[in-house]
Amino acid sequence: MALIAVTGATGYIGGRLVPQLLAAGHRVRVLSRRAEALRDVPWRNDVEVLEGDLSDLETAMRLCAGAQSLYFLVHSMSGGKNFESVDERCARAVADAASNQGIERLIYLSGLHPEGTLSPHLSSRVRVGEILESSGVPTLTLQAGLVIGSGSASFEMIRHLTDILPLMPAPRWVNNDIQPIAVRDALHYLAGAAELPLSTSMRCDIGGPQVHSYAQLMKIYARVAGLREPRVLALPVLSPWLAAQWVNLVTPIPRSLAVPLVESLQHDCVVKERTIDSLIPPPEGGLTDYARAVSLALAKISADAVETTWAAAHPLQVPSEPLPSDPDWSGRTILVDERSRVSAAKPGAVFSVIEGIGGERGYFSLSRAWRLRGLADKVFGGVGMGRGRRQRDSLALGDTLDWWRVEELHPDRLLRLRAEMKVPGQAWLEFKVEPEADGSRYTQRAIFFPSGLNGRLYWLALAPFHAVIFRQMAARVTSAAEQTRQDVAADGSMF
Repeated sequence: MALIAVTGATGYIGGRLVPQLLAAGHRVRVLSRRAEALRDVPWRNDVEVLEGDLSDLETAMRLCAGAQSLYFLVHSMSGGKNFESVDERCARAVADAASNQGIERLIYLSGLHPEGTLSPHLSSRVRVGEILESSGVPTLTLQAGLVIGSGSASFEMIRHLTDILPLMPAPRWVNNDIQPIAVRDALHYLAGAAELPLSTSMRCDIGGPQVHSYAQLMKIYARVAGLREPRVLALPVLSPWLAAQWVNLVTPIPRSLAVPLVESLQHDCVVKERTIDSLIPPPEGGLTDYARAVSLALAKISADAVETTWAAAHPLQVPSEPLPSDPDWSGRTILVDERSRVSAAKPGAVFSVIEGIGGERGYFSLSRAWRLRGLADKVFGGVGMGRGRRQRDSLALGDTLDWWRVEELHPDRLLRLRAEMKVPGQAWLEFKVEPEADGSRYTQRAIFFPSGLNGRLYWLALAPFHAVIFRQMAARVTSAAEQTRQDVAADGSMF
């Protein structure tokens, strides 16, 4: 069995590619900044996990050692002002390590792009491909357009724009030609490249069977979803920057990701050649058309079976800083709102309520206040409340939940969420359940590390709301667990 190294395994594409490689009989090694982040993925025990920074040459050498192929699936889409240098450092480390360790092929997922002047993010993608090719290791660069699948950023942008706006003022680029590809087809080509014999580097376009304008993508989505088709008005006054602010405001996509997505749509983005089909035959039954890709994505969402999401792949704090243990708080300014209640419900019943918090269910207190805070966060370029949940009833380490990210999770015992909203400091919301007598003790903590005077004033301004919100939350979570206990007991089942 060939050993295959995968970068970006915690990302949207990488998280779906790894199980396909395993199913094909390959051995897989993955790299993560924090190995613990992969703890809850279904394939964790079937792969070798290395911990480290891809831009470090020694780490890249360990990743490449003994491997036949390496997938480069990392992009600093929301990596801040220095994303280009981050991308380049990672590419150079991989190129040097692959050459030194005798890697047989590099496989790189890039984007479709026109000739000429490109946006900074597309330019960075092209540059990464050039660096990998310069290694001397045969490199297959797959250039894809919009990837359409449940949880993809491109699909979520189309979905929310169409769901929310019956009349959409839009930039002129909504009439540009775009050739999207279903995520299943992108994965088909990627997986097929694992043992592809390459004697030289190649760049191949991949896309679906049809070309549409962005406006047509929204209208087709509406038809498939059973919605009224939106009216799209192309306005010459909407610049890419203004369009990105609009996308940030009305979709879950944060400004840091909306900007590169919008910039990538400024030109026609279509397949120019089909060389890939002579190397890797198309999927049996042919490529998936856009309407079918939308239908499949919606079915996944409806069945609560979304494997990976753009949100989990794009943490807004990189690298993430976990909450220090309580003894490490000494000497720091820490603001805490702590609530504790004894419940007649068993720990498992209480924790099932906790694990279902957020998303459509809300937070058991002052729903309008939470929505207003989410709207304010969107106005300032944050994620707001729109990311929701990947699954309705269960969470995994690293999942996003509205403006939170699951930082720590121990079933029936502990859930800790780290805030990714715009806030003058660092914030966490922690839930702990412990057995007590015939029931349990529920402990809830809102923890805030303020940044300077603004952070302290922020906490003081919200203190009156916190007093109500967190008191109600503690009472209603335990009450919901006890009600579940009564319902089960009334049904004649053991509890």
